[in-house]
Amino acid sequence: MHARDIMTSPVITARPNSSILDLIGLMLEKHISAILIETSDRKLAGLVSEGDLIRRSEIGARDYSSWWLAAIGGKLRLADDFVKTHGMKAEEVMTLDVITVTEETPVWQIAEILEKNRIKRVPVVLEGSVVGIVSRANLLQALATRREALSAQPAANDRDLREKILQTLEKQAWSDISHLNVVVQNGVVYYWGRAGSNTERKALKVAAENIPGVKDVVDHMHKATTLV
Repeated sequence: MHARDIMTSPVITARPNSSILDLIGLMLEKHISAILIETSDRKLAGLVSEGDLIRRSEIGARDYSSWWLAAIGGKLRLADDFVKTHGMKAEEVMTLDVITVTEETPVWQIAEILEKNRIKRVPVVLEGSVVGIVSRANLLQALATRREALSAQPAANDRDLREKILQTLEKQAWSDISHLNVVVQNGVVYYWGRAGSNTERKALKVAAENIPGVKDVVDHMHKATTLV
């Protein structure tokens, strides 16, 4: 199993000149803890996470510009710290050196990368452009899926099935796949994430069932917040 088999795609992104307030609002709206920053030509520029925002001056975070910080890091350290806590655009606070993987990176290697670098997620890139993201949650979902799918009959091509499902959902106005992850094992489709309503959950199940080759659909999504 590789990154492309479990990654969340498409990914919610923003531009370097996006305001911090807009990013915070987007995180809250989409229930995510980080946003990838892309340039106008769709190249990965950086990442803004909760960690980059936790010391914002607006929330009264403690001022670390003390004499000992100056002694350790000097004026450059103080200046960088000021930008992080007071910058108003993504490009001013984002993490620049983002660790990435490719679509063909094995899942076990991704797990090692997350553990070694103590990070929660890793972007999946193709020629410098973001095509997906793999989080710790995706890894856990893949492990659970693999255990549940041991007794299922092998399918001809799980990867093709997953792509067809995602392509189908992208065309549906009712579907918000930014909250959804799809894992296919031996022809069985496993939905993870959050649906906006019970009606949407039913529609997701029907969408997968209409794809030739799908043997079953297993719903692991969070409970809907509205009863429709």
